[in-house]
Amino acid sequence: MAITFLNLIGIPMEIAFLDGVNDLGWEGFNVFSDTLFLIDVALNFRMGIIPEDSEVAILDLKEIRMSYLRSWFIPDVIAAFPIGYILFFADLHYNHEDNPSKANRMMRILMFVRILSLIRLVRVSRLVRFFNEVEKVSNANLEVVRMFFRILFLFMMIFLLCHWNGCIQYFVPMLEEFPADCWVRKENLMNATVSVKYSWGVFRALSQMIALSYGSMDAPTNYVELWIVMVSMISGCMMYTVLVANATTMIANTDPTAKEYKSKMCRLEHYMTFMKLPPELQLRISKYYQARYGGKWFDENTVIDTVSTALKEEILLAMCSRLLKKVPMFQDQDVHFINAVLLKLSYEVFLEGDVIVRENAPGDRMFFIDHGEVGLESDSFQRELCDGDYFGETCVLTKGKHLATARALTDCQCFSLSWLGFQQALVGFPDVRKDLEKLVQLHADRGSN
Repeated sequence: MAITFLNLIGIPMEIAFLDGVNDLGWEGFNVFSDTLFLIDVALNFRMGIIPEDSEVAILDLKEIRMSYLRSWFIPDVIAAFPIGYILFFADLHYNHEDNPSKANRMMRILMFVRILSLIRLVRVSRLVRFFNEVEKVSNANLEVVRMFFRILFLFMMIFLLCHWNGCIQYFVPMLEEFPADCWVRKENLMNATVSVKYSWGVFRALSQMIALSYGSMDAPTNYVELWIVMVSMISGCMMYTVLVANATTMIANTDPTAKEYKSKMCRLEHYMTFMKLPPELQLRISKYYQARYGGKWFDENTVIDTVSTALKEEILLAMCSRLLKKVPMFQDQDVHFINAVLLKLSYEVFLEGDVIVRENAPGDRMFFIDHGEVGLESDSFQRELCDGDYFGETCVLTKGKHLATARALTDCQCFSLSWLGFQQALVGFPDVRKDLEKLVQLHADRGSN
C-alpha cells in the first residue's frame, strides 16, 4: 500500500515539476515500483481467492487464473506497464547524445513518454482494493479498526484529489511553454524551487475547489485555464459530496444498537402520550426499558436463533450454568438434560418494587436471580434472596400455587423456566422424569406429615 500511495504522489510531481530532469534515486524508485507491480501481477495468478458469497477460499489454479483474467487483470497490466524502465534507458541514451537535433527530438519523445506514464495512476485501484479487503476481513470486534481505515481511506482520496489538481495547475501552463498571461509568470515562479511551485499549485487548486477567491482573483485568460477552473470547481463539489456522504454513513453506523434503542424509545414515548398514560407509569416504563436494554436495542431471541444449536447451548451454558448448579433437582443430572433445560430459559427484568409473583396465585414458572435482590414474604416467614438464588421451584414441578409473594428489592435480572418448557425438556429423559417424580412425592409426604 505504501509503494502504491508514493507512486500516486510522485508520478504527477515528476511530470509537472521536475522538467524532465530526474536524479538517479527517483529513477531507481520508478524501476523498483514497476518491478514490484509486475511481480504482483504474476503472483495474482497463484493467489487464493475468497468469494463474496462464500467463506471457503478458492485454491484451484485454473479457477484463480480465470477469475483474475475476468476481473482486475487488465487494470493491473496497464498500471504495471514498465514505463520506469523505458524512461531510465531513454535518459541514459539522451545524456550521451551529442547531436543537438537528435537530443531535441529525444527530449520531446521523453516528454510524451512522461505524459503517457499517467496511465500508472491506474494503480489507485490497488489502494481501493486494499481498503476493501481490510473492511471485508474485519469483524464486529474490529469495528474501531474498520472505522479508522474508512477515515484514512477517505482522507487519502481527498489528499490525492487536491494533489493531482495542484500538479495540473502547473503542468498545463508548462505544456504551453508558459504564456505571458499565465499565472506562473505573473507569480514569477519560472526559476522557483519545486516546493514553491508545488505550494502555489496546490494553493490555487484548493482556492478553486472550495470556491474561495484567494489565489484566483483574475479571470481565466484562455479557454484552457477556463476548463481547468471548471474541472477544479466540479472536483471540489464532488469532494464535498463524498465527504458529507461518508461522514453521514459513518455516524449512522457507529452504534446501530444505540440508534435503534433511541428510535424505539421515541416510538414508545409517542405511544404513551397518545394513550394518555399517567406520568408515574410512563416513568416506570422508561426505567424498565433502560434497565432491560441499557441503551442498546437487540432481541436476544433473534440473536440466539441465528446461531447453531451447539453455539446456542454454549452461550446459555456460559450465562446460566452457575444458576442451575445451585438448584438441588438439577445437581448431578445428565449434561444433555441440563442443556435442554438451558434452551428453555427466558430472560426477564423487574424494576425495584415490582411484584414478581403473589402468594397463593397459580404458578407455572420458577426464577433464577442473575443479578439483584428479591424479598419473599408470607404469613409465616420473610426472606431475602440475591445473586445466584432461586424461587418457585415447586411450581415448575407441580404447577401448584406460589407459597410466598416475591417482590424486587432492587432492579433484578432473572431467568425464568416455565412448566411447559420444563416438560418439553424432560422428553427423551425418562430416568430424570422418574427421579423428579420421586422428589415430588417425597415433598408431598413431608407436607402431609
